[in-house]
Amino acid sequence: MAAIRSLRTLVFLSLALLAGPTPAVAQLSTVEHATKPGFWPTKVLHTPSEYVGSAVCAKCHNAIAVEQKTTPMAQSLLKVASSEVLHRHPELKFQVGQYEYEIKTTPAGSTYTVTDGEHGTSAPLVWAFGGGQVGQSYLFERDGHWYEAHVSYFGSLEGLEITPGRESDPVREMESAVSRTLSSEDVVRCFKCHAAGVTSERSITTSISPGITCEACHGPGSKHVAQKENEILATGGPVESDGDAHMLNPGRLRPNDSVDFCGGCHATTWDVRLAGKKGIESLLSPPYRLEKSKCWGNGDERLTCVACHDPHTPRARQAEYYDAKCLACHAGAGQAVSAEHPQPACKVGSTKCVTCHMPKMEVPGFHHAFPDHRIRIVRAGEPFPE
Repeated sequence: MAAIRSLRTLVFLSLALLAGPTPAVAQLSTVEHATKPGFWPTKVLHTPSEYVGSAVCAKCHNAIAVEQKTTPMAQSLLKVASSEVLHRHPELKFQVGQYEYEIKTTPAGSTYTVTDGEHGTSAPLVWAFGGGQVGQSYLFERDGHWYEAHVSYFGSLEGLEITPGRESDPVREMESAVSRTLSSEDVVRCFKCHAAGVTSERSITTSISPGITCEACHGPGSKHVAQKENEILATGGPVESDGDAHMLNPGRLRPNDSVDFCGGCHATTWDVRLAGKKGIESLLSPPYRLEKSKCWGNGDERLTCVACHDPHTPRARQAEYYDAKCLACHAGAGQAVSAEHPQPACKVGSTKCVTCHMPKMEVPGFHHAFPDHRIRIVRAGEPFPE
Protein backbone atom coordinates (compact mmCIF):
# COMPACT_ATOMS: atom_id res chain seq x y z
CA MET A 1 0.00 0.00 0.00
CA ALA A 2 1.75 3.15 -1.24
CA ALA A 3 0.30 5.33 1.53
CA ILE A 4 1.01 3.04 4.45
CA ARG A 5 4.43 2.09 3.09
CA SER A 6 5.29 5.77 3.10
CA LEU A 7 4.08 6.16 6.68
CA ARG A 8 6.49 3.39 7.66
CA THR A 9 9.22 5.18 5.70
CA LEU A 10 8.79 8.12 8.06
CA VAL A 11 10.53 6.02 10.67
CA PHE A 12 13.40 5.31 8.31
CA LEU A 13 13.93 8.97 7.54
CA SER A 14 13.55 10.29 11.07
CA LEU A 15 16.11 7.81 12.35
CA ALA A 16 18.44 8.78 9.53
CA LEU A 17 18.29 12.38 10.68
CA LEU A 18 19.59 11.34 14.08
CA ALA A 19 22.27 9.04 12.81
CA GLY A 20 24.74 11.70 11.76
CA PRO A 21 27.07 11.54 8.73
CA THR A 22 27.54 8.30 6.85
CA PRO A 23 30.68 6.89 5.21
CA ALA A 24 31.65 8.38 1.86
CA VAL A 25 30.03 6.04 -0.68
CA ALA A 26 28.58 6.34 -4.15
CA GLN A 27 25.03 6.25 -2.88
CA LEU A 28 23.50 8.39 -0.17
CA SER A 29 20.66 8.53 2.28
CA THR A 30 17.65 10.67 1.39
CA VAL A 31 18.64 13.18 4.05
CA GLU A 32 22.09 13.57 2.46
CA HIS A 33 20.65 13.95 -1.04
CA ALA A 34 18.32 16.67 0.23
CA THR A 35 21.27 18.75 1.50
CA LYS A 36 22.75 19.01 -1.99
CA PRO A 37 21.86 21.66 -4.60
CA GLY A 38 18.91 21.15 -6.88
CA PHE A 39 15.57 19.42 -6.55
CA TRP A 40 15.21 16.06 -4.81
CA PRO A 41 12.10 14.21 -3.60
CA THR A 42 11.02 15.29 -0.10
CA LYS A 43 13.21 18.40 -0.26
CA VAL A 44 11.31 21.43 1.01
CA LEU A 45 13.01 24.64 -0.09
CA HIS A 46 10.31 26.33 -2.13
CA THR A 47 7.32 28.60 -1.68
CA PRO A 48 3.79 27.70 -2.82
CA SER A 49 3.95 30.29 -5.61
CA GLU A 50 6.73 28.30 -7.30
CA TYR A 51 4.35 25.42 -8.02
CA VAL A 52 1.96 25.69 -10.96
CA GLY A 53 -0.02 22.44 -10.74
CA SER A 54 -0.35 19.58 -13.19
CA ALA A 55 -3.13 21.30 -15.17
CA VAL A 56 -0.58 23.89 -16.32
CA CYS A 57 1.92 21.16 -17.19
CA ALA A 58 -0.79 19.45 -19.25
CA LYS A 59 -1.04 22.44 -21.59
CA CYS A 60 2.20 21.28 -23.24
CA HIS A 61 2.46 17.68 -22.01
CA ASN A 62 -1.18 16.65 -22.25
CA ALA A 63 -0.78 13.00 -23.26
CA ILE A 64 1.64 12.24 -20.43
CA ALA A 65 -0.38 14.24 -17.89
CA VAL A 66 -3.64 12.48 -18.77
CA GLU A 67 -2.06 9.03 -18.52
CA GLN A 68 -0.23 9.82 -15.31
CA LYS A 69 -3.51 10.70 -13.58
CA THR A 70 -4.51 7.04 -13.82
CA THR A 71 -1.49 5.75 -11.91
CA PRO A 72 -1.56 4.61 -8.26
CA MET A 73 1.05 7.28 -7.50
CA ALA A 74 -1.28 10.02 -8.71
CA GLN A 75 -3.98 8.58 -6.45
CA SER A 76 -1.75 8.07 -3.41
CA LEU A 77 -3.43 10.96 -1.57
CA LEU A 78 -7.07 11.94 -1.79
CA LYS A 79 -9.46 14.20 -0.04
CA VAL A 80 -11.77 11.78 1.75
CA ALA A 81 -14.71 13.05 -0.31
CA SER A 82 -12.97 11.60 -3.40
CA SER A 83 -12.31 8.16 -1.90
CA GLU A 84 -13.97 5.49 -4.05
CA VAL A 85 -13.20 2.97 -1.30
CA LEU A 86 -15.36 4.79 1.21
CA HIS A 87 -18.17 5.39 -1.29
CA ARG A 88 -18.19 1.67 -2.18
CA HIS A 89 -18.23 0.76 1.51
CA PRO A 90 -20.46 3.36 3.19
CA GLU A 91 -20.43 1.48 6.52
CA LEU A 92 -17.14 -0.07 7.55
CA LYS A 93 -17.00 -1.69 10.99
CA PHE A 94 -14.32 -3.46 13.00
CA GLN A 95 -13.88 -4.53 16.60
CA VAL A 96 -10.82 -5.36 18.63
CA GLY A 97 -11.16 -6.07 22.34
CA GLN A 98 -13.65 -3.66 23.87
CA TYR A 99 -13.27 -1.07 21.12
CA GLU A 100 -15.67 -0.81 18.20
CA TYR A 101 -14.62 1.14 15.11
CA GLU A 102 -16.82 2.53 12.36
CA ILE A 103 -16.30 4.68 9.29
CA LYS A 104 -19.66 5.83 7.98
CA THR A 105 -19.87 7.64 4.65
CA THR A 106 -22.78 9.81 3.53
CA PRO A 107 -23.06 12.59 0.94
CA ALA A 108 -22.03 14.95 3.75
CA GLY A 109 -18.70 13.17 4.33
CA SER A 110 -17.04 10.30 6.18
CA THR A 111 -17.17 10.11 9.97
CA TYR A 112 -14.79 8.01 12.06
CA THR A 113 -16.26 6.75 15.35
CA VAL A 114 -14.73 4.73 18.18
CA THR A 115 -16.63 3.44 21.23
CA ASP A 116 -15.79 1.22 24.18
CA GLY A 117 -19.37 0.41 25.12
CA GLU A 118 -19.64 3.32 27.52
CA HIS A 119 -17.86 6.22 25.91
CA GLY A 120 -17.32 7.23 22.33
CA THR A 121 -15.70 9.84 20.12
CA SER A 122 -16.17 10.84 16.50
CA ALA A 123 -14.31 12.96 13.95
CA PRO A 124 -14.76 13.81 10.27
CA LEU A 125 -12.00 12.24 8.19
CA VAL A 126 -10.07 14.65 5.95
CA TRP A 127 -7.33 12.81 4.04
CA ALA A 128 -7.16 9.30 2.58
CA PHE A 129 -3.69 7.85 1.89
CA GLY A 130 -3.57 5.16 -0.79
CA GLY A 131 -5.94 4.32 -3.62
CA GLY A 132 -7.27 1.25 -1.84
CA GLN A 133 -6.10 -1.64 -4.02
CA VAL A 134 -3.66 -2.56 -1.28
CA GLY A 135 -5.10 -0.32 1.37
CA GLN A 136 -6.05 3.14 2.53
CA SER A 137 -5.30 4.94 5.78
CA TYR A 138 -6.90 8.10 7.16
CA LEU A 139 -6.07 11.37 8.87
CA PHE A 140 -8.32 13.79 10.69
CA GLU A 141 -7.71 17.17 12.29
CA ARG A 142 -8.72 18.35 15.73
CA ASP A 143 -7.75 21.51 17.63
CA GLY A 144 -5.04 22.34 15.12
CA HIS A 145 -3.36 18.91 15.26
CA TRP A 146 -3.36 16.00 12.82
CA TYR A 147 -4.15 12.43 13.87
CA GLU A 148 -3.72 9.06 12.16
CA ALA A 149 -6.72 6.75 12.61
CA HIS A 150 -6.03 3.52 14.49
CA VAL A 151 -7.62 1.46 11.71
CA SER A 152 -7.13 1.38 7.95
CA TYR A 153 -8.93 -0.19 5.02
CA PHE A 154 -7.29 -3.22 3.35
CA GLY A 155 -8.21 -4.31 -0.16
CA SER A 156 -7.64 -8.02 0.45
CA LEU A 157 -10.01 -7.90 3.43
CA GLU A 158 -12.48 -5.42 1.94
CA GLY A 159 -12.67 -4.06 5.43
CA LEU A 160 -10.85 -2.47 8.34
CA GLU A 161 -7.93 -3.71 10.41
CA ILE A 162 -5.28 -2.13 12.61
CA THR A 163 -3.11 0.42 10.79
CA PRO A 164 0.35 -1.05 10.06
CA GLY A 165 2.87 -0.05 12.68
CA ARG A 166 0.15 0.30 15.29
CA GLU A 167 -0.39 -3.40 16.03
CA SER A 168 1.85 -3.41 19.09
CA ASP A 169 0.92 0.05 20.37
CA PRO A 170 -0.38 -0.13 23.94
CA VAL A 171 -4.08 0.77 24.09
CA ARG A 172 -4.82 1.83 27.63
CA GLU A 173 -7.51 4.43 27.15
CA MET A 174 -9.84 5.86 24.55
CA GLU A 175 -7.31 8.39 23.24
CA SER A 176 -4.73 5.79 22.24
CA ALA A 177 -7.43 3.50 20.85
CA VAL A 178 -8.67 6.22 18.51
CA SER A 179 -5.53 7.59 16.89
CA ARG A 180 -1.87 8.50 16.94
CA THR A 181 -0.93 12.16 17.19
CA LEU A 182 1.36 13.33 14.39
CA SER A 183 4.02 15.93 15.05
CA SER A 184 4.51 18.79 12.60
CA GLU A 185 7.62 17.03 11.30
CA ASP A 186 5.67 13.78 10.82
CA VAL A 187 2.95 15.58 8.91
CA VAL A 188 5.33 17.30 6.50
CA ARG A 189 7.36 14.12 5.90
CA CYS A 190 4.19 12.12 5.31
CA PHE A 191 2.63 14.54 2.85
CA LYS A 192 5.91 15.11 0.98
CA CYS A 193 5.70 11.53 -0.32
CA HIS A 194 2.04 11.80 -1.26
CA ALA A 195 1.65 15.28 -2.74
CA ALA A 196 3.31 18.05 -4.71
CA GLY A 197 3.80 21.56 -3.40
CA VAL A 198 4.36 20.74 0.26
CA THR A 199 6.31 23.65 1.70
CA SER A 200 5.12 23.59 5.31
CA GLU A 201 2.44 22.05 7.50
CA ARG A 202 0.22 25.03 6.67
CA SER A 203 0.50 24.33 2.94
CA ILE A 204 -1.35 21.04 3.47
CA THR A 205 -4.62 22.89 3.91
CA THR A 206 -3.92 25.76 1.52
CA SER A 207 -1.93 24.91 -1.59
CA ILE A 208 -0.76 21.32 -2.12
CA SER A 209 -1.65 19.14 -5.12
CA PRO A 210 -2.76 15.74 -3.74
CA GLY A 211 -1.05 12.71 -5.19
CA ILE A 212 2.32 12.29 -6.88
CA THR A 213 1.87 14.56 -9.87
CA CYS A 214 4.33 16.23 -12.26
CA GLU A 215 6.05 18.60 -9.85
CA ALA A 216 6.49 15.96 -7.16
CA CYS A 217 9.19 14.34 -9.33
CA HIS A 218 10.30 17.15 -11.64
CA GLY A 219 10.33 20.02 -9.15
CA PRO A 220 8.37 23.28 -9.03
CA GLY A 221 7.50 24.52 -12.51
CA SER A 222 6.93 28.28 -12.36
CA LYS A 223 10.37 29.23 -13.75
CA HIS A 224 10.12 26.60 -16.47
CA VAL A 225 6.67 27.83 -17.49
CA ALA A 226 7.84 31.47 -17.52
CA GLN A 227 10.82 30.53 -19.69
CA LYS A 228 8.65 28.66 -22.21
CA GLU A 229 6.11 31.49 -22.33
CA ASN A 230 8.92 33.95 -23.09
CA GLU A 231 10.25 31.66 -25.82
CA ILE A 232 6.80 31.48 -27.41
CA LEU A 233 6.49 35.27 -27.36
CA ALA A 234 9.97 35.70 -28.85
CA THR A 235 10.03 32.93 -31.46
CA GLY A 236 6.46 31.73 -31.85
CA GLY A 237 7.09 28.45 -30.10
CA PRO A 238 9.07 26.78 -27.32
CA VAL A 239 12.77 26.22 -28.00
CA GLU A 240 13.76 22.56 -28.16
CA SER A 241 16.72 21.69 -25.94
CA ASP A 242 18.42 18.66 -24.39
CA GLY A 243 17.91 19.92 -20.88
CA ASP A 244 16.25 22.51 -18.71
CA ALA A 245 18.00 24.26 -15.86
CA HIS A 246 14.68 24.83 -14.12
CA MET A 247 13.31 21.27 -14.14
CA LEU A 248 14.79 17.92 -13.19
CA ASN A 249 14.48 15.03 -15.62
CA PRO A 250 14.95 11.94 -13.41
CA GLY A 251 15.29 9.80 -16.54
CA ARG A 252 18.75 11.27 -17.07
CA LEU A 253 20.11 10.37 -13.66
CA ARG A 254 22.90 7.83 -13.33
CA PRO A 255 21.68 4.35 -12.29
CA ASN A 256 22.74 4.76 -8.64
CA ASP A 257 21.11 8.17 -8.36
CA SER A 258 18.04 7.01 -10.25
CA VAL A 259 17.33 4.28 -7.71
CA ASP A 260 18.08 6.65 -4.84
CA PHE A 261 15.65 9.14 -6.39
CA CYS A 262 12.79 6.65 -6.09
CA GLY A 263 14.19 5.79 -2.66
CA GLY A 264 13.42 9.34 -1.59
CA CYS A 265 9.99 7.99 -0.70
CA HIS A 266 10.54 4.24 -0.84
CA ALA A 267 13.72 4.34 1.29
CA THR A 268 17.23 4.12 -0.16
CA THR A 269 19.76 1.50 0.86
CA TRP A 270 21.28 3.93 3.33
CA ASP A 271 17.89 4.95 4.72
CA VAL A 272 17.26 1.30 5.58
CA ARG A 273 20.74 0.72 6.99
CA LEU A 274 20.68 3.83 9.13
CA ALA A 275 17.27 2.88 10.48
CA GLY A 276 18.58 -0.58 11.37
CA LYS A 277 15.70 -2.28 9.60
CA LYS A 278 16.12 -6.01 9.05
CA GLY A 279 14.02 -8.96 8.09
CA ILE A 280 10.91 -9.06 5.98
CA GLU A 281 9.96 -5.43 6.69
CA SER A 282 12.82 -4.41 4.39
CA LEU A 283 10.64 -5.78 1.56
CA LEU A 284 8.82 -2.44 1.76
CA SER A 285 11.92 -0.74 0.35
CA PRO A 286 12.24 -1.96 -3.26
CA PRO A 287 15.35 0.22 -3.89
CA TYR A 288 17.17 -1.45 -0.99
CA ARG A 289 16.12 -4.95 -2.03
CA LEU A 290 17.01 -4.28 -5.68
CA GLU A 291 20.52 -3.24 -4.76
CA LYS A 292 20.96 -6.43 -2.76
CA SER A 293 20.55 -8.39 -6.00
CA LYS A 294 23.68 -10.08 -7.30
CA CYS A 295 23.05 -8.63 -10.74
CA TRP A 296 22.95 -5.04 -9.45
CA GLY A 297 26.74 -4.79 -9.23
CA ASN A 298 27.72 -1.13 -9.24
CA GLY A 299 24.55 -0.04 -10.97
CA ASP A 300 23.16 -0.77 -14.42
CA GLU A 301 20.62 1.34 -16.29
CA ARG A 302 18.85 -1.87 -17.34
CA LEU A 303 18.13 -2.59 -13.67
CA THR A 304 16.86 0.69 -12.26
CA CYS A 305 13.31 1.21 -11.00
CA VAL A 306 12.30 3.12 -14.14
CA ALA A 307 13.74 0.43 -16.40
CA CYS A 308 10.76 -1.71 -15.42
CA HIS A 309 8.21 0.84 -14.19
CA ASP A 310 7.20 3.89 -16.20
CA PRO A 311 6.03 6.41 -13.57
CA HIS A 312 3.73 8.03 -16.14
CA THR A 313 1.63 4.88 -16.73
CA PRO A 314 -0.14 2.38 -14.47
CA ARG A 315 2.10 -0.42 -13.28
CA ALA A 316 1.85 -3.57 -15.39
CA ARG A 317 0.27 -6.41 -13.41
CA GLN A 318 0.96 -9.24 -15.85
CA ALA A 319 4.11 -11.23 -15.04
CA GLU A 320 4.83 -11.73 -18.75
CA TYR A 321 5.27 -7.99 -19.24
CA TYR A 322 8.55 -8.06 -17.36
CA ASP A 323 10.11 -10.88 -19.40
CA ALA A 324 11.44 -8.38 -21.93
CA LYS A 325 13.06 -6.45 -19.09
CA CYS A 326 14.87 -9.59 -17.92
CA LEU A 327 15.95 -10.36 -21.47
CA ALA A 328 17.65 -6.98 -21.72
CA CYS A 329 20.49 -8.68 -19.80
CA HIS A 330 19.81 -12.42 -20.03
CA ALA A 331 20.04 -14.56 -23.12
CA GLY A 332 16.75 -16.06 -24.26
CA ALA A 333 15.96 -19.75 -24.38
CA GLY A 334 18.45 -21.51 -26.65
CA GLN A 335 20.62 -18.41 -27.04
CA ALA A 336 24.27 -18.16 -26.09
CA VAL A 337 25.72 -15.50 -23.83
CA SER A 338 26.90 -12.48 -25.81
CA ALA A 339 28.17 -8.97 -25.29
CA GLU A 340 24.61 -7.70 -25.67
CA HIS A 341 23.18 -10.35 -23.32
CA PRO A 342 25.97 -11.12 -20.85
CA GLN A 343 23.83 -13.20 -18.50
CA PRO A 344 22.90 -16.82 -19.28
CA ALA A 345 19.45 -18.08 -20.17
CA CYS A 346 17.30 -19.51 -17.41
CA LYS A 347 17.57 -23.31 -17.19
CA VAL A 348 14.04 -23.74 -15.88
CA GLY A 349 11.66 -21.51 -17.80
CA SER A 350 11.37 -18.91 -20.51
CA THR A 351 8.44 -16.78 -19.36
CA LYS A 352 6.99 -15.14 -16.25
CA CYS A 353 10.51 -14.78 -14.85
CA VAL A 354 9.44 -12.60 -11.91
CA THR A 355 7.15 -15.27 -10.48
CA CYS A 356 10.22 -17.38 -9.63
CA HIS A 357 12.98 -14.84 -9.19
CA MET A 358 11.03 -12.07 -7.43
CA PRO A 359 8.64 -14.03 -5.20
CA LYS A 360 5.74 -12.28 -3.51
CA MET A 361 5.79 -12.34 0.27
CA GLU A 362 3.36 -11.00 2.85
CA VAL A 363 4.63 -8.41 5.30
CA PRO A 364 2.98 -8.73 8.73
CA GLY A 365 0.25 -6.19 9.28
CA PHE A 366 -0.25 -5.29 5.62
CA HIS A 367 -2.52 -8.16 4.48
CA HIS A 368 -0.85 -8.07 1.09
CA ALA A 369 1.96 -9.93 -0.65
CA PHE A 370 4.65 -7.64 -2.05
CA PRO A 371 7.18 -8.73 -4.71
CA ASP A 372 10.70 -9.05 -3.36
CA HIS A 373 12.93 -6.90 -5.55
CA ARG A 374 16.01 -8.83 -4.49
CA ILE A 375 16.35 -10.75 -7.76
CA ARG A 376 17.76 -14.19 -7.07
CA ILE A 377 17.48 -17.94 -7.51
CA VAL A 378 14.99 -18.91 -4.83
CA ARG A 379 15.63 -22.16 -3.00
CA ALA A 380 12.95 -24.05 -1.11
CA GLY A 381 13.15 -23.71 2.64
CA GLU A 382 15.75 -20.96 2.63
CA PRO A 383 15.45 -18.28 5.33
CA PHE A 384 14.50 -14.76 4.29
CA PRO A 385 17.63 -13.36 2.60
CA GLU A 386 18.82 -10.15 4.26
